[in-house]
Amino acid sequence: MFTGIIEAIGHIESIQMGADDARIRVRAGKMSMSDVKLGDSIATNGVCLTVVEMDAHHFTADVSNETLRLTNFGIYKAGQKVNLEKALMPTSRLGGHIVSGHVDGVAKVSAINKLSRAIDYWLELPKELVRYVAYKGSITVDGTSLTINAVEENRVKLTLVPHSLEETMISDYQVGTSVHIEVDVLARYLERLLLSTQKDENNPSGLTLESLTKAGFA
Repeated sequence: MFTGIIEAIGHIESIQMGADDARIRVRAGKMSMSDVKLGDSIATNGVCLTVVEMDAHHFTADVSNETLRLTNFGIYKAGQKVNLEKALMPTSRLGGHIVSGHVDGVAKVSAINKLSRAIDYWLELPKELVRYVAYKGSITVDGTSLTINAVEENRVKLTLVPHSLEETMISDYQVGTSVHIEVDVLARYLERLLLSTQKDENNPSGLTLESLTKAGFA
């Protein structure tokens, strides 16, 4: 599990493509590798990867065929910048929101509007993910926990302050940039719960879509 608070901007030094998967070597930038062990998880542009080799400044991870198919790792080249975050520890502050590192889909930057110091980014989401986003809800973009400031059909607006722009690779985004999206896991669990209770005629908890709506959860 992760928080979506980026620790460093790294970059991919090499990609070795195999028949069905790939192995990548990542330079960790300012992220300390001193407490990383083989088998640990590191979110790399929001994708949870397992460390199979490491040294003081790098880690190597295998990327499965499924990940290559569903994310941008299939088109990344050596030199690609990546947001990095080590897995959450029980003693860590939960500064963002709960992030699993399991990317739900790929979105595209559709507009960028510069404000006085901050920047608004509009993302066009896949239609199947729109139902999981909400005004002032959380979303993960290339591993970064962000707040949704507007929802218009299948687009969401995200406002980045200078600190976030400095500490992540988002400042490199341009119109058309493809990004990894992970929706709030609570939205997925709520959907599953609603589907289960709607199909279950014997619902001892009394939990229904109507009751959740009245309580402000749906």
